[in-house]
Amino acid sequence: MSTKKIAPAALIALQDALASVYWYKKDLRSFLISVVEDPNVLNGLNWNDFKRNIVRDLITFLDRNQDRYLEDLMRLMVEVSRISDFTHLERLEDGRAKARHARESVEALRKLTSSHVAIVQEIRDAEKRRLEAKSRIARTTAVVERLDELKGEYFALVTDSDHQGRGFKLEKIFRQLFDIFDLDPKASFRIVGEQIDGAFTFDGTDYLFEAKWQAPPVIASDLDSLAGKLSRKLDNTLGLFLSINGFSDDGVAAHTSGKRVMLLMDGSDLMAVLEGRIELPELLLRKRRYASQTGNIFLRIYETF
Repeated sequence: MSTKKIAPAALIALQDALASVYWYKKDLRSFLISVVEDPNVLNGLNWNDFKRNIVRDLITFLDRNQDRYLEDLMRLMVEVSRISDFTHLERLEDGRAKARHARESVEALRKLTSSHVAIVQEIRDAEKRRLEAKSRIARTTAVVERLDELKGEYFALVTDSDHQGRGFKLEKIFRQLFDIFDLDPKASFRIVGEQIDGAFTFDGTDYLFEAKWQAPPVIASDLDSLAGKLSRKLDNTLGLFLSINGFSDDGVAAHTSGKRVMLLMDGSDLMAVLEGRIELPELLLRKRRYASQTGNIFLRIYETF
């Protein structure tokens, strides 16, 4: 929290403006509820007292606790300073005088608020961080929930005897997985037996994707298929090959020794992503970095931590 303090003159102006703009206590309370984040602050006020006493008690409390409520004070100053419509006061008895006084009070507050530019900017930055954090939390919660759903779907496939259907369902899981992590799947997946083909973009690089779900590990000849497709693409196109049951040592060695154009992913990698132990983009980034540094295209999940 900032060590800056709001000047006493600004607090007096805020008190006068707040009491002048809202003639009825119910309107005042509605406004304060929308601005003051801690409901306990408002609940602690005596709402049976006179309006000006309520405003005085509120500002005094916030002022004495600026280390905790500086943002609320500045937010009150900014929001009251933005008020420009006083027609609700003009409809009251002696309304023109009431509206004139409120307008003058708000203008006085507005001038004092502008002199607290540094604090205002800090409040805006804090509010931006708060909204970003809230957005991250909401997105994280949504991602966790969706991953949990996909994990359930994947578990159901383990005992599925319909291999053709299993391949189609795995296709859907990966399409949704790419969507969750904003990997921009570009093409419809094509089923050939249990092989799944597709394309996505990650970190400015296009990837061709293939997957197999077969009992023996994928061997060198299986990887040759994807390598052949990549050879007909632009130089900056890479491949991601998923084999649920892993890869043979000779297959990994064959495509590690030559031009390294693909990354390998197995069922344990997939489970780590579905269980939320690592995000798919982070997994790809670590695999790509590892391949670049060591030449090995198959970084196992337990080696990433």
